[in-house]
Amino acid sequence: MFRNPSLITRIAIGKGIGFLFGLVGFIFLPLFLPDASWLLRWGLLFWYTTVGAVIGVFGVFTWHPVLKLPLPWWVRSTVIGAWMNFVLTFFAYYDMKDIMVNVFGSNGALSSPFLFVFEGAIVGVVIGYFATRFGGEGKETVEERP
Repeated sequence: MFRNPSLITRIAIGKGIGFLFGLVGFIFLPLFLPDASWLLRWGLLFWYTTVGAVIGVFGVFTWHPVLKLPLPWWVRSTVIGAWMNFVLTFFAYYDMKDIMVNVFGSNGALSSPFLFVFEGAIVGVVIGYFATRFGGEGKETVEERP
C-alpha cells in the first residue's frame, strides 16, 4: 500500500485534502448563504485544513490508549471528523442554521445544523483513507530510519 510510512506525509495529505474541502466551502458558500461573511468563508477554509491535520496526526494511534481496543483508520477518522464538525456547529450554530434553512427551508426535515456532524464524518473518512493509503499508520510513521 505504501512504501515509507511517515507522519509528515500523513499530515501533509490530511491538510491538503482538508484544504480542498475547505476551498469548496469557501467558493460555494455564497450560493447557499448569499450574505455569508468573509470571516465565515475563511473560517471554513482553515477549519477543514485543521481537521485534515488532526486526522493526519492521529494516524499514529492504532489502539485506544485507555480502553485497549483497536482503532482502525475508518473509526479514527470518522470520529475525529464528526467531533470537529460538532464543535464547529456548537460555536457557529446560528451561521450553520442559516445555511441549512437557506438550503432546505425552515420546516424541512434536514434543516438541523447538526447535520454538519454527519458531513464531518464523511469528510473525515475521505481524509483518513488517503492519509492512511499514502502516509501509512501506526508507530512506523514516527520511528527513526537510518
